[in-house]
Amino acid sequence: MSYVLNPFEIMALPDEMAHHRHDYNQIVIGLNGQTEFDIEGNGNLVGPGQGCLVSSALNHAFGGLGSNTILVVNLAPEPDGALTEQKQRLYELFQHPRYFQLSPQARQLVTVLSAEMRSCPDDTLLGQACANTLVCALQRHMDLPQSRSRTHRLNIEVIDAYIAQHLGRKITVAQLAGCVFLGESQFHLLFKEQTGLSPYQYVLEKRLAEARSMLTSSHHSLAYIAQHCGFSSQSLFTQIFSSRFDISPARYRKLHR
Repeated sequence: MSYVLNPFEIMALPDEMAHHRHDYNQIVIGLNGQTEFDIEGNGNLVGPGQGCLVSSALNHAFGGLGSNTILVVNLAPEPDGALTEQKQRLYELFQHPRYFQLSPQARQLVTVLSAEMRSCPDDTLLGQACANTLVCALQRHMDLPQSRSRTHRLNIEVIDAYIAQHLGRKITVAQLAGCVFLGESQFHLLFKEQTGLSPYQYVLEKRLAEARSMLTSSHHSLAYIAQHCGFSSQSLFTQIFSSRFDISPARYRKLHR
């Protein structure tokens, strides 16, 4: 009995990285959480509204970073010699860089198609229709990485959203660079040019801003605030806060309540 390729799948990836290879093209789009992909040595994080193109026969590895959901479109190869419009669309699509960011319109489309497939996961005809619709839309609605010149501007809103979501954890330059599909060194340079701060300094300012807000608007303990804002201990939080604002967190809270 021959295996029938499911054209449209919604799944979660396990934490362990798995290695894979197949003879068909594949589109992967993040729906929730974070996943990690490596395609022929080119690795990146894929979050909601982001995705990657996995060309046939390329070695690739993938794994989840905690709770995650991805949409996978499997594109069965057409017979050789059949130069159909669909084949031409796929050829043009897979000429682009492997990682991409979806436009707002495309994200809405993905949400609608995913909801349809969740309601009827075994409907192969519906799955194929959803896959074809997505392929047609992606060519027009992918925000593809352009050539990186000194005039390129980072999407700070995407970076801020990632920081806010992971504020209580360690945030690395590699993770921030993955949000905008750049290598660490190039990201560091562009980020410093655009913000005037290093990624470390920028994240620290976000942590301190959240801490100040919590000091004045909540009754949480200093230990809780330190942990919530990503400081490894209350003493380190107090030291950094006092150095930055010339006042201790406890004293700041008393003066601003």
